[in-house]
Amino acid sequence: MSGPANSLKAILLALGANFAIFVSKLAAAIFTGSGAMLAEAIHSLADCGNQLLLLLGMRQARRAPSEEYPLGWGRALYFWSFLVAILLFSVGGMFSIYEGVHKLNDPEPLQRPWLAVGVLLFGIVMEGISMHGCMQEVNKARGDRGLMAWFHQTRSSELLVIFGEDFAALLGLMLALLAIGATMITGNPVFDALGTVGIGILLVVVAVAVAVEVKALLIGQGIEPRRREEMLAFLNAQPEVEVVLNLITLQMGPDVMVATKARMVPTADNRTLIQNVNRVEEALKSQFPDVMWSFFEPDLVD
Repeated sequence: MSGPANSLKAILLALGANFAIFVSKLAAAIFTGSGAMLAEAIHSLADCGNQLLLLLGMRQARRAPSEEYPLGWGRALYFWSFLVAILLFSVGGMFSIYEGVHKLNDPEPLQRPWLAVGVLLFGIVMEGISMHGCMQEVNKARGDRGLMAWFHQTRSSELLVIFGEDFAALLGLMLALLAIGATMITGNPVFDALGTVGIGILLVVVAVAVAVEVKALLIGQGIEPRRREEMLAFLNAQPEVEVVLNLITLQMGPDVMVATKARMVPTADNRTLIQNVNRVEEALKSQFPDVMWSFFEPDLVD
């Protein structure tokens, strides 16, 4: 499972890379008049803002529980992650589609196209570095699972968003390079406009995919399925527990809430039963350090 420190590293790496890329793309867009390059510059600027929002979300998620927020602020991170997906859809994707359609209706020849090519190659290198750092954290989190399985099962919304952004950015840069290359070879600016529309469609698809996954966390998902199985097996293995009747988990940002109903091994008195319940809860929190809240109900049936 990816921790907050790993996600922070990926976010800061992406922020630095995207700001450098934004400056270079904007300069190239001004000098070349490329719609695809302008779309990419806006995309990188939006990514910088998105990463700042994720940092804000991570900071809010660390707020301590209070009487008004008894389960803390962990899920605030999901709100900011969802907002990032919306911005990626609107500022990045829809603007790119609008700019591309505008260029199709009023095509303009490219100026200094080699400058745009150089900037795009620089961007691909920088995004490649960012993507490499992100994938290191993703690989730590996903273990032996496939990438798509991790994408659908992860509860780390900030790492999910960074992965989606980096993936879209790399593909977008390659698409922009292809569009400008086709325009240089043919002399037809329509290819640049089509590339701009293609980048917009790509961003919209990625944004929707990320938003769907974060929406599930906002509604209230439990912990990852395989982690729940590990927790269930651990509880059933405790000598004080006869069998776990029900196990409810809730992912609260970096923290987890667990509610357990179990049939306990018979004891001589209630005091011993309470002590056994306390020992099981202590063992659970020791084995799974992200369990912040544990509610344990001994019972005979579910």
